Amino acid sequence: MKAKQTVYVNEFTDGILDPARKMEYAVKDGGYIVANTTPGCWGPMITPALKGGHEVTKPVYVEGAEIGDAIAIHLKSIEVTSIATASGNDKPVDGRFNGDPFVAAKCPGCGTVNPETIIKGIGEKAVHCKNCDKDITPFTFTHAYTMAFNDKKTVGITLNKAAAEQVAKDGKSYMSIPENSIQNPVVTFAPYQMPGTIARLRPFLGQLGTTPSRPFPDSHNAGDFGQFLIDAPHDYAITKEELEERTDGHMDINRVRAGAIVICPVKVTGGGVYLGDMHAMQGDGEIAGHTTDVAGIVSLQVNVLKGVKVDGPIILPVYDDLPYLAKPFTKEEKQGAQVLAEHWQVAEIEEMLPVSFVGSGADLNEATTNGMERAAAFFNITVPEVMNRATINGSIEIGRHPGVVTVTFLVPESYLNHKHIFNLVKHQYMDVL
Repeated sequence: MKAKQTVYVNEFTDGILDPARKMEYAVKDGGYIVANTTPGCWGPMITPALKGGHEVTKPVYVEGAEIGDAIAIHLKSIEVTSIATASGNDKPVDGRFNGDPFVAAKCPGCGTVNPETIIKGIGEKAVHCKNCDKDITPFTFTHAYTMAFNDKKTVGITLNKAAAEQVAKDGKSYMSIPENSIQNPVVTFAPYQMPGTIARLRPFLGQLGTTPSRPFPDSHNAGDFGQFLIDAPHDYAITKEELEERTDGHMDINRVRAGAIVICPVKVTGGGVYLGDMHAMQGDGEIAGHTTDVAGIVSLQVNVLKGVKVDGPIILPVYDDLPYLAKPFTKEEKQGAQVLAEHWQVAEIEEMLPVSFVGSGADLNEATTNGMERAAAFFNITVPEVMNRATINGSIEIGRHPGVVTVTFLVPESYLNHKHIFNLVKHQYMDVL
């Protein structure tokens, strides 16, 4: 398989990230990945043939990436292509899945697991089993909305009943679902419970990462959703120990947007970079469980970081997304600190830059511990030191409730140099230094 300088990806998985599957795309170290992504959560959730809760791009092999390395993914651009979408809080439907409605949807009529479906009409009973014609959706809404976007993709507004039903009748077109996608458009359900609400767009990727070292349903490649796989009654059951093979590609962290850099672990040869689950906007925590899933065009650049071993993702956010206390110090602030240091006879002032570690776990406490332990292990320091630095020079922020966080703090230049990422971090914030 010959690696290319630019790879165009418009094919998708069946919801399973499987390291045993041959990667069909290959990109050079320093090359670009351009992808047309499908909407995330809700469309795949009402498409039982998809086994992962999402529909992400097929993984891309990065030339030169070996197990124990890392891949720096530079998010060059993210463009929303959907005209409208729908979302809301979910409720699983009993009797329509084996243990996990995201992974093992089952027809309540013929009993087929992960069957193909057809759409008949609109509304929450529009998804039918292709085999027996039974209403089959494994999820329904508890409270939901349909939202349309302006041409510039700067604002959206939630629709009334008539407008939502108009969108529902031509769902694939309004959602701009890519041709190779098999998902049912969620706008088919035509929800309209809070019409007239406006929202600002700030698109980002809910899924961006590398392939785990064992098969994972894509939405469960994280410490919180991965809990559903432990001793599950379906083909993708794992043990608690096997959950450590995840790569936390499913982050739902709204800072994973254009201009950011995500450093991802390499746990299979070639890394296997994949992406998807683009959201039009999301507040910290994604507290409703879901937000505005959209299709879009994404451009990434990848660089292999040889020998930079990380257990989970590290984010270098755009400057505006940094916590106040973690922003690089200005020249004026450094001058003030120098006067203070001279007064107290402190010989040297640390030069520091911000780094954000992703942590995930069964709940937010476990995720925070995971993030701090990852940071401590990476820099070969203690967890209490991470705690102190994150307290006075950083912040703990919720990515997704119930169990994804970022542990962000200013890191001494000497630590960054020792791990061979100083130049990468400095370049990210060069304009403000």
